[in-house]
Amino acid sequence: MSKDKCKEAVGLSEIGLGLEELIRRGARRVIQEAIEVELAELLEQFSNVKTLSGQRAVVRNGYLPEREVLTGAGPIAVKVPKVRDRSGSGVKFNSAIVPPYVRKSPRVSAALPWLYLKGISTGDMSEALSVLLGEDAKGLSANVVSRLKAQWADEHARWNQRDLSAARYGTCSK
Repeated sequence: MSKDKCKEAVGLSEIGLGLEELIRRGARRVIQEAIEVELAELLEQFSNVKTLSGQRAVVRNGYLPEREVLTGAGPIAVKVPKVRDRSGSGVKFNSAIVPPYVRKSPRVSAALPWLYLKGISTGDMSEALSVLLGEDAKGLSANVVSRLKAQWADEHARWNQRDLSAARYGTCSK
């Protein structure tokens, strides 16, 4: 591939960026495109709903404030679109990819108990996550990890006390 074609393929604005930043930009692009597809499907679903004046009742209405979601590729800034429901029936857009209030991807959330079970102390969790996810791993302080540990302990206690009287266990025959 010639240098000119290589520049076109990568994009002039991305030349000179590190691998991590290229991955984050690509991830952001893919996430944004997937969210836009979700929105398009919702708008299509309600395309036949009209107001009394004949306008579409459910229309696009800008974006929510940009927020960062911590992923395996590091923090990714996302903008989730909003919709306006002129009919008053309460149609809202909530992305399944980036649900409201989500700040960490499921993969990152799953890594926290794994690190704890492997012996990483609460105080060292931020350092371990910054090694794994980069210096931008925000929101995972010792206090957050302590709260998560208490939540996990409660979940474990409930699981440990569940009723097994209806469970039937038998032997397997080969």
